[in-house]
Amino acid sequence: MFRQVKSAIFWTLVYKFRKRLTLVVLLLSTVLLSQWIYADIIEYLKLTEKTQYLNYILPIKWFVILLNIGVSAYILLTLFKQNNTVLKEVEEKPEKQKIYKETKQKSNSKFSDREKKFLNKKLRSEAEVLMDR
Repeated sequence: MFRQVKSAIFWTLVYKFRKRLTLVVLLLSTVLLSQWIYADIIEYLKLTEKTQYLNYILPIKWFVILLNIGVSAYILLTLFKQNNTVLKEVEEKPEKQKIYKETKQKSNSKFSDREKKFLNKKLRSEAEVLMDR
């Protein structure tokens, strides 16, 4: 049963962060692809006897590899951080609550005095009624 729970949590997280995880996989596959391309370029430059360009190829390869690994690490580290949009929604909630309260007060004016009394009356559970006896 523990295995099923663990699997469910894992696949839920994969589904939730599928865009970011896809990007990470693409970046890391670019790292592997850059190694294959580098080996191919080295072979080509040796065959055409243009070894003077080897000085430029190695730093470019490592720049691509380190850049992709760095971006992947950044994406994975910020995976669970809260977005700014969530924070903005939290800040807007008090304004929505004020509007809701104002509309509720306006709608209360439609009720008679007796209805207003019942709206504001505290409801007691059966247990509270029994305790009062």
